[in-house]
Amino acid sequence: MMDGGNRSVVSEFILWGLTNSKNIQVFLFVIFLMLYMFILSGNIVILILVTTDPHLHSPMYFLLANLSFIDMWLSSNITPKMITDFLRENKTISFAGCMSQVFFTHCIAGGEMVLLVVMAYDRYVAICKPLHYFTIMNLKRCTGLVLTSWTIGFIHGISYLIVFVRLPFCGPNEIDSFFCDMPLVIKLACMDSHNLNTLMNAECGVVVVTCFSLLLISYTYILITVSQSSKAGASKALSTCSAHITVVLIFFVPCIFIYVWPLSITWFDKFLAVFYSVITPLLNPTIYTLRNKEIKNAMKRFIGKFLGPKGNS
Repeated sequence: MMDGGNRSVVSEFILWGLTNSKNIQVFLFVIFLMLYMFILSGNIVILILVTTDPHLHSPMYFLLANLSFIDMWLSSNITPKMITDFLRENKTISFAGCMSQVFFTHCIAGGEMVLLVVMAYDRYVAICKPLHYFTIMNLKRCTGLVLTSWTIGFIHGISYLIVFVRLPFCGPNEIDSFFCDMPLVIKLACMDSHNLNTLMNAECGVVVVTCFSLLLISYTYILITVSQSSKAGASKALSTCSAHITVVLIFFVPCIFIYVWPLSITWFDKFLAVFYSVITPLLNPTIYTLRNKEIKNAMKRFIGKFLGPKGNS
């Protein structure tokens, strides 16, 4: 389309995707479709179990259910478009679609970072102040903390959206990736984008580094407390915290190398983007389910409740 000054204006963006090979694209279509189905089913199972099983009506599982909900949205913002593009010759995305991907990516990711801090705080209170746990982590406070995570995520996402809509695009409109992300979009703007890119990395860095620092502080206090506890208590605490720490690492490390300390290596950026948008939401339910006896027992109760009578009949 053309504006009043006879200057071409970008109305859509062309995505280069992960590869140009048609055979590999068909293979990736099958793989990522299966992964996405596992992401949805795994996180939905956790949501159902936490909602229906009274044994899981505790602050820790309330927060875990919210993490599963966020993970589904994080993956659904990018993965369906990526999957369908594997079968398309022309991989395009509208200006509005690109804008929504940028907003929701940073809104959801920002909210998840804060939620992981909240989950670390929950474990800190449970291990370091066990006698006051249910007083401190009551339903009202848990709900307030979750709403805070969503609010901070929304503010983080809207700041990117405001910058996005003000960028002047006049071509080229090709993005060497499988989705719209702010660092890639800024490169296409018809302006000197170095300072803006530095500013956006700094803004994202504040969120990432602050959350990561709070997580390190929380788990440091937990490890100090655990080292002074009995062997049985320390073993259970370490088992729970190791799952949390694993989730934190697989989520934060890609974000750090994409937004805070970018390496500008295209294939590596694509790998990291796939990792935090597809692999992380897949690993979260897997890690918490495989390492958590209460979740396993809840699953057995759920299966026995709904499938047991049919099996006996």
